[in-house]
Amino acid sequence: MSAQRLTPAFASSLSKCENLEIHAVLYHVPGKVARQRAEELLKLFELWDRRNEQVKKFSGGMKRRLEIVRGFLHTPRILFLDEPTLGLDPQSRNQLWTHVKRVNEAEKVTVFLTTHYMDEADRVAHRIGIIDHGKLVTQGTPAQIKEQTGTTSLEDAFLNLTGSTIREESASSADQMRQFAKMWSKR
Repeated sequence: MSAQRLTPAFASSLSKCENLEIHAVLYHVPGKVARQRAEELLKLFELWDRRNEQVKKFSGGMKRRLEIVRGFLHTPRILFLDEPTLGLDPQSRNQLWTHVKRVNEAEKVTVFLTTHYMDEADRVAHRIGIIDHGKLVTQGTPAQIKEQTGTTSLEDAFLNLTGSTIREESASSADQMRQFAKMWSKR
């Protein structure tokens, strides 16, 4: 089974296309297919015109869009999107969600999304699990969760289930992923 988690590991002295070529080789995407997908995705995320520039010259948002392109290059069976819209402008977020929906429906890619943006989760997720301090507190469709909590927005439902006070976050992202993996392995 093929899975991809978007991470910002790029060779910054290489161009976008060179980075994508390396990724294609690692995931055994044939050259012609990789070039075709790379062009389509770079155009979709408005990176095509600067495809030969070194990654180190890009803004954070451009690097983030390149991560997204790279994640879709080999059409994984499972795609993990960890805060994928962080640092993206509204246009890029819209392009991302449109493409995620298309890939999910047309190519049957399972998408796991972690986000703090409840409006985005409400808009794009078929099913949601709300995790509080490493424990799954509820799961269901956005409509089911709102109905369960008697709220009209997913953000209000989240606050209803987890509280509204600011908490100290002491766990690293690696610790959080371990907790998430442990939770799913118990099922």
